[in-house]
Amino acid sequence: MIRRSVLLAALLLPGLAFAQAAPPLDQRADLPPAPLVSEALDSYPGVLSAAARIDAARAQAGALARGPQEVSIQATALRRDVDREGRFAEFDATVTRPFRLPGKATLDRKTGAAGVKFAQNEMADARHQAALALSQQWFDWVEAGALAASDAANIAYLERALAAVERRAALRDAAALDVDQARAALSRARGQRADALARAAEARARLAATFPSIPLPLDPPAPTAPAEPPIGFDTLAKLVIERSHEIGAAQAMADREGFAAERARAERHADPSFGVRAFSERGGTERGLGVVATMPLGGGYRRLQAEEAAANARAAAQDLAGVQRSVAATAAADRALAETRLAGWKALAQSADAANAVAERTIAGGKLGAIDLADVLFAQRQAGDARREEIAARMAALRAILKLEIDSHVVWIDADDHGDSSAP
Repeated sequence: MIRRSVLLAALLLPGLAFAQAAPPLDQRADLPPAPLVSEALDSYPGVLSAAARIDAARAQAGALARGPQEVSIQATALRRDVDREGRFAEFDATVTRPFRLPGKATLDRKTGAAGVKFAQNEMADARHQAALALSQQWFDWVEAGALAASDAANIAYLERALAAVERRAALRDAAALDVDQARAALSRARGQRADALARAAEARARLAATFPSIPLPLDPPAPTAPAEPPIGFDTLAKLVIERSHEIGAAQAMADREGFAAERARAERHADPSFGVRAFSERGGTERGLGVVATMPLGGGYRRLQAEEAAANARAAAQDLAGVQRSVAATAAADRALAETRLAGWKALAQSADAANAVAERTIAGGKLGAIDLADVLFAQRQAGDARREEIAARMAALRAILKLEIDSHVVWIDADDHGDSSAP
């Protein structure tokens, strides 16, 4: 009976201890260094693409400010034959240029500036989305690594225990059933670790391919204990709305379409063209120099264009309202998810502690011979499952809190936000 109690203690006691306490959340020990994150986000293809679109928007704004009113030259040179008078060299040349009516240039500049602002917000939002993708893939790797590490420790204990059972069985001091039970427990733990290792390898490969500028260690960092940030969930949720680049982009587009609608209404009064005409006829015997003017008369086409632009402006205003609602819903969902995930992790952490206590009492009963090995193994299995559930809940809380922090621009986005709203 004494040997059996020693066997039970060797089998179960090491597996009941939790990992060492994680460092405080504000140390960000489970996240990549911020400078590496900034470099990775800046070099992300979607961000670089959005940056190129800013250059395109600035070029378009410059073109709108300058306007399409350019000098036109029309010339004709010919030789004319006149009966009984001879041949004459003649030419005709006209130089004209349209001029924007008052107010149109201002609207063009406003339209271009709004387009640049839209592109800048689109780039900032692309960087934001890249940060969310990085956080998701990073924590996929961290979670799989934490599960694999927990399973590895459990496997080491079960391997020593199985060796002890097999030695006892060889001495006819343990039943074959005890050996089978220990082997089954070990096989199950190995299967769990194999699955966790596969997930970790997949997550690491995806992370390395998506963000190659971040050097990855061989093993992921251990997840820290989640906690509500000092700024508070309420404030973070408000910042999600206040700092949203989705809203900024939608607002810029609504402004741009509004200015474009005003410009289309102004275009119903066409721009006049003024110029100079010079001509020479009958070999220079007739010469002339004068001023020419052209004034297109607006009709149904310009009216319909103005109506189209006005409709686009109304649509952009409704798009803005939709984005504002969507971001508000995201902020509320982020906050609710962070709060509930944190509460869920605390409950499962308590459950894991309770499962440990049950396992410890079961071991004590096994030492006294009052509890069979199968019951002790079952209690240890429940404790192991509770530890895995605690890790999963811990990671879910860390993911939810980090998403709220990224959406509110207090992590990874604040100091590195390149959404400059200045006009070109």
